[in-house]
Amino acid sequence: MVTVMDGPAFDVFSRQCPSRSTLEHATGRWGGLTLGALYESGCRFNELRRRVDGVSEKMLSQTLHALERDGLVRRDARQVNPPRVDYALTPLGREIAGRLLGLIRLVEERMPEVLTARERYDTPREGPDTPHERDDTPPERYGTARGGL
Repeated sequence: MVTVMDGPAFDVFSRQCPSRSTLEHATGRWGGLTLGALYESGCRFNELRRRVDGVSEKMLSQTLHALERDGLVRRDARQVNPPRVDYALTPLGREIAGRLLGLIRLVEERMPEVLTARERYDTPREGPDTPHERDDTPPERYGTARGGL
């Protein structure tokens, strides 16, 4: 059992902090979309897979296991014929999904600006600052020449 001491116990910016993996599960491509898809109501696996367009069966299964382990999703397996498994958000999962949906809405609303920025970035410009001509190679270290030892 994990006990939390007084003061800030978790720091997602620390590589050893367990909150980092939970953040990754909730905000990764499939985790965020899965939480968002479950926000309105729970559903069965195949319904969820249709809702989260493009996710493979394997990735959705792995995502659901991770979110269930983190306490964000509840799996309800019913012993009926044929067996039925429903997925729903826990109260914590619902709170996190609500915040993610706010971010999703913001991104969707601001996509015209994003697309304009991408177009501006991808348009060739004269000089060394063009995306295709920039030299992003790190500077020489310890007297070695670029590209070799």
